[in-house]
Amino acid sequence: MAYLCSIMHIRIGTRSSRLAVWQAEHIQALLEKGGLTSELVLIETKGDLVLDRSLSKIGSKGVFTQELEDQLRTGAIDIAVHSAKDLPSNLPADLHIIAFTEREPANDVLVSRNKSLSLQGGESFRIGTSSTRRVAMLKHYCPHLATVDMRGNLQTRIRKLDEGHCDALLLAYAGVHRMGYDDLIVERLPLDEFTPAVAQGSIAIEVAKDALKSEVAEAITRLVNHAPTEACLRAERAFLARLEGGCSIPSFALAQWTDSETIGLTGGLVSLDGSQLLRETFSGSAEESPLVGHSLAEAILARGGDTLLLEIRAQL
Repeated sequence: MAYLCSIMHIRIGTRSSRLAVWQAEHIQALLEKGGLTSELVLIETKGDLVLDRSLSKIGSKGVFTQELEDQLRTGAIDIAVHSAKDLPSNLPADLHIIAFTEREPANDVLVSRNKSLSLQGGESFRIGTSSTRRVAMLKHYCPHLATVDMRGNLQTRIRKLDEGHCDALLLAYAGVHRMGYDDLIVERLPLDEFTPAVAQGSIAIEVAKDALKSEVAEAITRLVNHAPTEACLRAERAFLARLEGGCSIPSFALAQWTDSETIGLTGGLVSLDGSQLLRETFSGSAEESPLVGHSLAEAILARGGDTLLLEIRAQL
């Protein structure tokens, strides 16, 4: 693989937060093992710069990805590294995902300095989150708890927690773990109730379709892509694409291998006030994973999800 160094030095586009840089450096290390040299190019996105409004108010489509995608189109970067859950479910025709990393545990986790806190304890406390899905699920399962809108990178949120803006944070395990904050996790939430956002826990590599020589793109895919994770995420992303959803829509989906040949996909929608939750499970082979996602979405829409989506979008 060392001959690839003479083909291209890879410019890796990434957001500038510590977590995003960690993820880009992880990709960088995987590429270097295969003989590809690289450098990081730090890029600010709208989601990083606009912190005084919720994601649903500033628009969810590409809020953490648009600026990186613009740089792919101009050729300023060769690949863009994203948290896979931040990618819109429908990509523009001139862009393509070539790899998903092996997924971390996909759970949401409760993070706090107070080790006695639990969603199951019956005690009322304040939880900081910027996710409409998490807020809606908390209203559904834990209506006694209060939520506080909490934007910013992980370090900013923990600082706000320490300043007393909230008593706990609800976050993805993957980010907390990657930043070394495992000691602050007081509870890992069950996947069968607090089902995560589509693609939560994986890192994605996006390219402009014509920007890389095919042998380099193939090498990057070979070095980074985790095929079992990819099959699961293709199912989840197909589900979200059929719903025409983004990160401001309180949808959820998680695909898991049930045996060596079959993927089970559970997903659905929850109303903003938590009063209505629709959940279904479908299964199929890895080759059928997009069809599984599409079928799940059709089932949710047929159960009233179409009306629920209209109500959700009208309230955002």
